Amino acid sequence: MPKPVFGEAGNGMHVHQKLESAGQPIFYDETGRNYASLSDLALHYTAGLLKHGRALAGITNPSTNSYKRLVEGHEAPVNLFFSLANRSAAIRVPRYAVTAKAKRIEYRPPDFTGNVYLTLAAMLMAGLDGIQNKLNSGGHSFGPYDLNIEAQPEEFRKEIASLPRSLYEALDALGRDHEFLVKGDVFPAAFISRWIVVKRRDETEAINARPHPYEYELYLDC
Repeated sequence: MPKPVFGEAGNGMHVHQKLESAGQPIFYDETGRNYASLSDLALHYTAGLLKHGRALAGITNPSTNSYKRLVEGHEAPVNLFFSLANRSAAIRVPRYAVTAKAKRIEYRPPDFTGNVYLTLAAMLMAGLDGIQNKLNSGGHSFGPYDLNIEAQPEEFRKEIASLPRSLYEALDALGRDHEFLVKGDVFPAAFISRWIVVKRRDETEAINARPHPYEYELYLDC
């Protein structure tokens, strides 16, 4: 479970990602002109993950418990931005990855309640969509931000997109934004539709309809 104990840090599935072409790494910028020595292609890939991050959560974080982990205060990613070695970012660029072969990004929202094959495929499709459409981070307030977002004024924070706060919210986002997943029939549209229906009915609505142990403490034992 991503968050088995209240008040303690949860556990996620941080996925390190990089691409190669003809056996050569293509996420590294040799000129050093780009942030963290990421190539233009790597920045497009990063922007794709962040743009589709809310929809991705419907696949990469597919349990009601997932969203008890994605809260502020425990180094869990809450907002969709990238940064160098910032553990509060959805995408962290490892500071120690300084060579062409090592250069990569780390996507931090997923957890192990997701099917790893679906999670990896969905992230790749989001990143490739960013490359195909030459997305950039600047126009979407994706960063990079090398600061503590939690400590910033509300005016600054509200400009940064956040991850969903519940499974229901994530499934809504997936319902609105899944065209990048169905390209090439990698994720058939019928699969996406059925996934959303089943997750809502058998998990979100099932949990909402049942009393929670904490409700007894709040309302019955008072």
